[in-house]
Amino acid sequence: MNGYVWVIALYSLLLIAIGFFMTKRVKGSADFFVGGRNFGTLLLFITLIAPNIGAGSTVGVAGLGYKLGISAMWWIVASALGTFVLAFWVGPAIWRLAKEHQFYTLGDYLEFRYHRNFRGLISLLMAVGTIAIFAGQLMGIAWILSVVADVSKTTGILIGAAVVVLYFGAGGLVSAAYVNALEATVKLVGFFVAVPLVMNFVGGWNGLETQVAQRLGDPELLAAYFSLDGAGLTTILGFFLMLTPSFFISPGLIGKIYGARDESTVRKSTALCGLVMLAFALIPAVLGMAASVVAPGLVERDLALPIVMKECMPFWASALALAAIFSAEVSAADAVLYMITSSFTKDLYKTFINPDIADEELLRHSRFVTLAAGAVGVGLAILLPNVISALSIFYSLMSVSLTAPLLFGLFSRRPSTLAAFLSAGIGIVSTVALQFGNAGKGIWILNAQSTGILLTLVVMAATMYAAPAKESKKQEN
Repeated sequence: MNGYVWVIALYSLLLIAIGFFMTKRVKGSADFFVGGRNFGTLLLFITLIAPNIGAGSTVGVAGLGYKLGISAMWWIVASALGTFVLAFWVGPAIWRLAKEHQFYTLGDYLEFRYHRNFRGLISLLMAVGTIAIFAGQLMGIAWILSVVADVSKTTGILIGAAVVVLYFGAGGLVSAAYVNALEATVKLVGFFVAVPLVMNFVGGWNGLETQVAQRLGDPELLAAYFSLDGAGLTTILGFFLMLTPSFFISPGLIGKIYGARDESTVRKSTALCGLVMLAFALIPAVLGMAASVVAPGLVERDLALPIVMKECMPFWASALALAAIFSAEVSAADAVLYMITSSFTKDLYKTFINPDIADEELLRHSRFVTLAAGAVGVGLAILLPNVISALSIFYSLMSVSLTAPLLFGLFSRRPSTLAAFLSAGIGIVSTVALQFGNAGKGIWILNAQSTGILLTLVVMAATMYAAPAKESKKQEN
């Protein structure tokens, strides 16, 4: 059997064992969804950094580095900026409300601040979209395992699904937090070990420049590849407008913020997460650049990272690197599974179908939904091989539908339910129209999603003054 298969098999069993061991700490739905609201600084930091340095910030950014060069780092920098907004503004404000009103999900806040129908709209969108996202994460795991461990696509999908569903389903956020602790450690150590070994393989920075110059054959292209603005202003601005909001309005991240012990923990843990992301920003971009000379001509650039880690290092280091990449994909998948489970059980089932459900039954339903979502995700990942290409549209819709209602609603009493519906609706319609009707281009140098977000902010600002909320049950912050 391939040595890498043994590494992944043993590592997967360890993750599952930790998840089941933590089940004894889950006494009710509050433990499952928000960790009993007792996470200290270190544990909350771990639950945030694990998905934030996930598949997009590792495999995805390495793929961008393969194509664009060092300017791919702006993807993580933009994400870190959103994390700082969450740390110092959005996170503390929504944590205070969650503590006072016993929120479990972002949907709880949306119903409190606006209306249960707005909660239903957003939750339905998130529930459907996140299943597709989960399928995409499973496919990402399968691609990596197929390259490094030589397993089939179906086997890779099943391995990824089994690991995530079992450890998350066992204990929800509590299990995920402790599993994430191991994943984050393996991930950070693996990547920091990989950089000097890979750079040594390609002859250091000078060797990398020389080989890239030979590959590109154009001084202007070479300068752009090693320039911080090489991707172009439109692309870099698009990163910030797409990713910065995503990292402070994500239902998965906000749900973890609810688990903090106190407001100070929210600030410290989330700010530390942002700092670590900034420190990490160059690593996957540089590894992707190295992959461009180790394996030029890749059709699927997301394979750049697993290929360079397999080809440029001795077995012990590449096995650690494989575990790091696997951790990145799995931790991102458990964050998505958390959103799926909370959307279906708390935001839709409990709110609209069975409001009087007992806590014990809600916990049982949550575990069933986790299992069912895993099965559906596996089916989609096997049957729809191009599902990953559609993932960005769901992230886009999350940003355009939530950014304005969350930001304005947290810090002003004026936004009404009408303003929330209008801003979200116009943002979604305009983004979809531009994405499919204008090849993803927006106004000026903006892309479809960036234009959609700006429109939602304008619509929300205009509506909240033209038709402000009549009632003032809204919070002071």
